[in-house]
Amino acid sequence: MKLQISTWLQNLGIACSMASLFTLFFRLTDFAWMTKSVYYIPVFFVVLFLLGLVIAEDVRKAFKKMFWYEKRKVKHPIWQVGVGFIFFLAQIGTVMVFSTELTQPELGGMPLFLVIAFMNAFIMTVIYEEIFFRKGQASRVS
Repeated sequence: MKLQISTWLQNLGIACSMASLFTLFFRLTDFAWMTKSVYYIPVFFVVLFLLGLVIAEDVRKAFKKMFWYEKRKVKHPIWQVGVGFIFFLAQIGTVMVFSTELTQPELGGMPLFLVIAFMNAFIMTVIYEEIFFRKGQASRVS
């Protein structure tokens, strides 16, 4: 059950990341008309999020193959980086699409939302690991 919830949460993060980043890219081009919003939610984002949910599992499996996840003796470090990266991209994409005013403050020249997203991703990865990753189950972790 925990494995299914873990996979489901990772797929949601991947779908959110893909939808928000593509929505942002379209918003910055001549095709900005495609990102019209209804109640402050871009319709393009919703469509891409639903499509992202369909392909998120395949994207996860492709990255596992690309980084030779199954061939590694110690899978834990690459799992941590993967989950942390999913959390990081989901937060950045969400801020860029839904709260662009939060991208303005800077901390020593670096946008503050990047710093906060990095810290949040680290904390979320540690919490996520405590819930879903147990020693001895490394071969079953997705």
